[in-house]
Amino acid sequence: MKTPTVTAAEIARLAGVGRAAVSNWRKRHPDFPPPVGGTTASPEFDLTQVEQWLRDQGKLPELSRADRLWQHLAAPNETPAAALAAVGALLLSRHRGDRPAPGRANAHLAALLPDVDALADELGPQGAFDELWRRFSAPGPGRPYATPDELADLMVGLAEVGGGSVLDPAAGTGALLRAAARAGCTSAYGQELDPDLAKLAGLSLALREVPGEVCPGDSLRSDAFAGRAVDAVVCHPPFGATNWGDAELGHDPRWIVGTTPRTEPELAWVQHALAHLRVGGHAVLLMPPTVASRRAGKRIRQELLRQGHLRAVVALPPGAAAPHGVPLHLWVLRRAATDAQAPTHALLIDAADAEPAKVFPRILTVWRAFAEAPAAEVEEAGFARTVPLIEFFDEDVDLTPARRQLAVKTEPTGKLLVHMTKRLTAVVGDLPALMPRVEPALDGTSPQPPLSIAELVRTGALQVIGPIRPSSSTSQNGAAGAPDDTPVLTAQDVIGATEASGADDGTMPERVPLLMGDVVVPGATRHLIARVIMSEGMLLGSNLYLLRPHPAALDPWFLAGQLHSSVNDKQTTSLSGTRIDIRRAQIRRLPLEEQRALGEVFQRLVRFESAVAEVRSLSAELVRLTADGLAAGTLRPEGGGR
Repeated sequence: MKTPTVTAAEIARLAGVGRAAVSNWRKRHPDFPPPVGGTTASPEFDLTQVEQWLRDQGKLPELSRADRLWQHLAAPNETPAAALAAVGALLLSRHRGDRPAPGRANAHLAALLPDVDALADELGPQGAFDELWRRFSAPGPGRPYATPDELADLMVGLAEVGGGSVLDPAAGTGALLRAAARAGCTSAYGQELDPDLAKLAGLSLALREVPGEVCPGDSLRSDAFAGRAVDAVVCHPPFGATNWGDAELGHDPRWIVGTTPRTEPELAWVQHALAHLRVGGHAVLLMPPTVASRRAGKRIRQELLRQGHLRAVVALPPGAAAPHGVPLHLWVLRRAATDAQAPTHALLIDAADAEPAKVFPRILTVWRAFAEAPAAEVEEAGFARTVPLIEFFDEDVDLTPARRQLAVKTEPTGKLLVHMTKRLTAVVGDLPALMPRVEPALDGTSPQPPLSIAELVRTGALQVIGPIRPSSSTSQNGAAGAPDDTPVLTAQDVIGATEASGADDGTMPERVPLLMGDVVVPGATRHLIARVIMSEGMLLGSNLYLLRPHPAALDPWFLAGQLHSSVNDKQTTSLSGTRIDIRRAQIRRLPLEEQRALGEVFQRLVRFESAVAEVRSLSAELVRLTADGLAAGTLRPEGGGR
């Protein structure tokens, strides 16, 4: 492991300042660390030297031990997975009672050993590894996407992994195997093409003392577990592979429902999963939605249904997993016995328009009821339906849930339209009063340079809390406690401008009550969003920054308005476009009275934006209802005869 280096841009991010500030430091301070690599246009600096200089200058924000250790592991001249695997091996040795002894060549890892030991003393070896793994699995340059914990828990719940053996043939970072361990699997196996990721997944299992192994290699071309049958398979396979081995696997014995077409690699993973299931075992795979309807896979889909293997397809909300703009599907399969009577129905669930946190438990409940009574009728209009298999056996064998759902029953279209028209008219009438009253600012003033959030924290004008990381189990230091009824504000609530919808199930690592005037910002969005808390009685949820301004220094609505600007949107978003570094945001320096005046305008702007969004939503629904009613004959032109 080489000495970690950082670029000027990463130094700026580390200190919570703009790139120009780092350039100024290099020019004005002779003792600023000299470059140790890179190029003249993009020099690199020794991370340890830079941290010490920033600390001596009072410019280094206070970091947790886990954050500081991760910065050294995630240095750009290292593979983060390999670095974390090396530390994971040390933690596993400590977990087993051995004293870690890094080799001579790994001098940098030896230098980090005190921090590794301190983190393990604080959280235990497994807890220390989990803290570093969470940082590794967060979206970022050079890092693979991990299946989110909430989705992973849903998948292992649908697969019923508790008390049985489980396999993930495309293990990635090990997120699904970790979920299987949380759910109580008795043994776990995995295979992953990237050897460093395979090590990580295996270390996670070993630290949890779950029997099994994770092997490096290509599951389709070189199955490490050929002949092994397990109770459950969970898998987030690679999508759209063009070179997956179809030429050499044309007559593979795993193709139990027929040879997989070259253009259907995801169906090869489906059959691979089935081949490893014992009779009666379940497999759950995350799939792109096009697999449900592509013509090339029609015959395979038909045979999966006809032989009783494919039991359910679930359309997930967009953003449930990467790629985040696509409403992915879950396929739930059950290995049927060859002599068993074929089922008569399959379950389709359309949750594409729902919120993940609210709909995942509902999906699990509907599936379990269907699994207990597969012949019983399920009809939840617009959400879930048991479909007779005969309905699928048409020209397309289309499994897309939305195309086979019953229409949602509502009040008569005419009455609904009258109500909606009145509401739309009222909201449109309110818009002029809600429009902000602004005018061009006078020229000739020279505004002071803005302050970053990090600088405001150092001056005491602002307190930043979080983001709280989601916890998979009760905190080892006892921070978590018994669940209570206090609602939890989630990132989705902030994004959607809705009431707090989360709940504390007793595993929250920290309970932070929200106060009037707090400003909350999601830490993982494509655009910076800020919300001012206007009522108390809520807790801060996972992956949210809490900004608590000092009332004598900062107006909360002014702060939120400044954060909402396009400049700060670009300043704080990561290169991957999915993470927010709130400490880099820039806030204008203004007297408190001017802040409050601006804050009132920002508050009015938020109300105006909300009203415009409601107009847009009501208008779209009015158009849809009118078109549907005219087409169905339940509406007619006013005064237009029959």
